[in-house]
Amino acid sequence: MLIKRKSIEAESNYRSGPVAAKKVEKVRKPKFAPVTLSEYDGVRYLHFGTEWVQGAMRLRKPDWLELEYAQQMMAWMLFKDQPQHILQLGLGTGALTKFCYRQFPEAHVTAVDLNPAVIMICESMFKLPVNDERLNVIEMDAMDYVVNHDHHNQFDAVQVDLYDATARGPVLDSTEFYQACFECLKEDGILTVNLFGDHPSFAKNIKVLRYVFGTVLCLPEVHDGNVVAVAFKPRLKLELDKLYARAEAIRLNTKLPAKSWVDGLALTQK
Repeated sequence: MLIKRKSIEAESNYRSGPVAAKKVEKVRKPKFAPVTLSEYDGVRYLHFGTEWVQGAMRLRKPDWLELEYAQQMMAWMLFKDQPQHILQLGLGTGALTKFCYRQFPEAHVTAVDLNPAVIMICESMFKLPVNDERLNVIEMDAMDYVVNHDHHNQFDAVQVDLYDATARGPVLDSTEFYQACFECLKEDGILTVNLFGDHPSFAKNIKVLRYVFGTVLCLPEVHDGNVVAVAFKPRLKLELDKLYARAEAIRLNTKLPAKSWVDGLALTQK
């Protein structure tokens, strides 16, 4: 099953609007690829009209993180065990949003996605809970959300998984975007982002992340190209003994393979 993500330039996501009687004006409206589903061996997959997988849910374990890259996106748990507010940019199947909502019952979880069809399909086919006092799923452009000063210094963790149907790299990857994500984090906040390791967009994203954040580390590539980068707002030196102890606690509590995350982070320090 292909897991690679792609994207196209933002301009391709829009089409011209109606022509006025006296003046021709282009009204920019979002144009989305069709949201499609497939199922295989007990797993339901989300697609945007192509074979590329945008997310997955095991039908018998709807709150489990089925895809390995999604598990790696939770690597910030090695450093934070009691987050107060978590931000998800790009909903996918809602897997990360659901996991955070269930795993951290004291935390607020905010998810942002521009496509209303994705939000609807998550609620109807991927068991995304309805909004309540802790969960807030918002139909909005992720860039508009993070540049809003009201959202700055609010989040312990920000998870970025912003791809569209053609999967050439993240839809948002500018210095302005990552700087805004940086501002959304609290002083000791952590960002995880799903990148596409064997595409030219990877080097660009890593360069920008290292320009903006204090420390940027990468976990080993999984699937057919996914690389999760972990960016820390402050500069950081890994304390491996503490991280391995924390990883074991995570494994016992969630069954996530957290030791492999520490192994991967340790490799980047050599």
